[in-house]
Amino acid sequence: MQVNGRVRLIVAMIVLCGGLILGGCQRPQPPPAVIPEVATVTIQPKRVVLTTELPGRTYSYFVAEIRPQVSGIIQKRLFDEGSDVTAGDVLYQIDPAPFKAAYDNAVANLAVMQRAADRARAALEASIAGVERQRATLALARTNRRRFEELFEDRAVSASERDQAVTEAEVADATLRVAEAQVKSDQKAVAAAEAAIQQAEAALETARINLGYTRITAPISGRIGKSNVTVGALATAYQGSAFATIQQLDPIYVDATQSSANLLQLKRNIAAGRIKGTGPDQTRVKLLLEDGTPYPQEGILKFSEVTVDPSTGSYILRMVFQNPKHILLPGMYVRAIVQEGVVDRAILVPQQAVTRDPKGTPISLIVDAEGKVQQRRLTLERAIVDKWLVASGLSPGERVIVEGVQKVRPGNVVKVIPFDAGQKDGVESGKTAQPAKKSN
Repeated sequence: MQVNGRVRLIVAMIVLCGGLILGGCQRPQPPPAVIPEVATVTIQPKRVVLTTELPGRTYSYFVAEIRPQVSGIIQKRLFDEGSDVTAGDVLYQIDPAPFKAAYDNAVANLAVMQRAADRARAALEASIAGVERQRATLALARTNRRRFEELFEDRAVSASERDQAVTEAEVADATLRVAEAQVKSDQKAVAAAEAAIQQAEAALETARINLGYTRITAPISGRIGKSNVTVGALATAYQGSAFATIQQLDPIYVDATQSSANLLQLKRNIAAGRIKGTGPDQTRVKLLLEDGTPYPQEGILKFSEVTVDPSTGSYILRMVFQNPKHILLPGMYVRAIVQEGVVDRAILVPQQAVTRDPKGTPISLIVDAEGKVQQRRLTLERAIVDKWLVASGLSPGERVIVEGVQKVRPGNVVKVIPFDAGQKDGVESGKTAQPAKKSN
């Protein structure tokens, strides 16, 4: 019985081992292949308004430094520091006493000159009247001389009577010449008197102007700063240091700098037809304040500097903004958003859809009509918010892989699902701090 039990045990073990051996010889079935999923966006051209964000500073529209034009002691200061003043407001009063005295003296001197001129004119008129009378006397004397000469020939008068008539005519002629000389002399006297009047009037005007300069007024409207002088200080005419400074803050200038290289690139794009100008809208400018908040007023592009700064390779764009609430103050750092042009059929792709190969060339992966992955080399124009503006390398209708790029390679078959990033249709606003350097 023990032998039979051992035999059964050995047989069972042999069967078990055979089953294990046979089971070990069978190959396991491989799991089914998994097709990777990728999220794509379909290229749809859009109208993009290109803008450039430029750093800038604010500057006063007008700046006037207040300086005295006459010397004297300051008697009064007639404004509050930091207040708004209007053109023509009196700011300082210089002691007017010496200038008032000079003005009164000029008035009196002019009166003296006018009286002297009146006398000279009266003398001239008398001389002219004397000349007229003497001419009448001379004409009568000449008539008498001719008559006496005729009578002398007829022996109606004596030689002495004739000679007397001739002498009277000669005396009348000499007297006329003297009277005419007196007229010329009186005319010179009148001219000299009138010149003296003009000098006296000029002196009076100078005295009046200097008296007016004792009241120092605001040349422009704006906000005045602190006063650098006090009452009792000595003012010197046209001194170097200003009494105070007035700055006009409404409107206000914004000067922004732009790279000349970007300007050349923009001109090339416009010439090639990739970008077209926006017409009058190009003169409209928006502004961001130091803390990033938008300024409520739109500005106007006034002009661009014609010279490039050789040290920075940039030029100045000057803009004008209305500033009724004086939010903008001179010297503030701002960022100006300037419109460059419009791209009617712009190709935009999310930035995460663009990678670079070992050489630094930007590339994207697309899914073709057969569901296979293809690689595209891109030329990028600039970054616009979270997207790239593509100049070349992609065509409308192509599906660009945005998510799942790391899981696939060119030639792989993939399963496509749509990429949902809350995209908006319509006009895009292409704002960028500086246009990206064109990549090939």
